[in-house]
Amino acid sequence: LVRIAQETGRSACVAGGLNRWAAVHRLDAARMYRLAIEANAIGESFHAVAEQGIALRDIATRIGLGLGLPVVDIPPSEAHAHFGWFTDFARMDAPASSAWTRQRLGWSPRQPDLLDNLAQAGYFDD
Repeated sequence: LVRIAQETGRSACVAGGLNRWAAVHRLDAARMYRLAIEANAIGESFHAVAEQGIALRDIATRIGLGLGLPVVDIPPSEAHAHFGWFTDFARMDAPASSAWTRQRLGWSPRQPDLLDNLAQAGYFDD
């Protein structure tokens, strides 16, 4: 999304941006994988999810602020022109839960959430 915003000169969401994405910091995800390996959890499925569902409009807004670009809500008919190959992901509503993962592995996220991480100084520096 950051690269697309840089290339198009605007940060966008589709049809109000109420679709949600689950998120986790990479360090929390890595720790969850380590715990799964240590638990010898062969054949089990886990969700490394710190946040169950962040509205894409909130992510787009944070990216727009960070890059100093306008944030726009585009109609579905213009989504492909803006997002290209990423269109299906930009329109996807994919909340997820890590309740079972947390219980099974004793895992809990410790790192900043996505919007706070995007707000950190230097995040958008090249």
